[in-house]
Amino acid sequence: MRWTDTSELAIALDEAHPDADVAHLRFTDLHRWILELPDFEGEPEKSSEGILEAIQMAWLAEKD
Repeated sequence: MRWTDTSELAIALDEAHPDADVAHLRFTDLHRWILELPDFEGEPEKSSEGILEAIQMAWLAEKD
């Protein structure tokens, strides 16, 4: 997975952190959690606030 794989990242994050308060998650925590995913291959410095927000929104949609 890479930064642009928002749906796949949302599913993986939900499986790894099912009790997370996604609506109030800090981007620093989200960034770290993504980097910790075993299938994530993206470069840490390639993320941005917009990318992290898109992943967060996809994760919120996954929870609904």
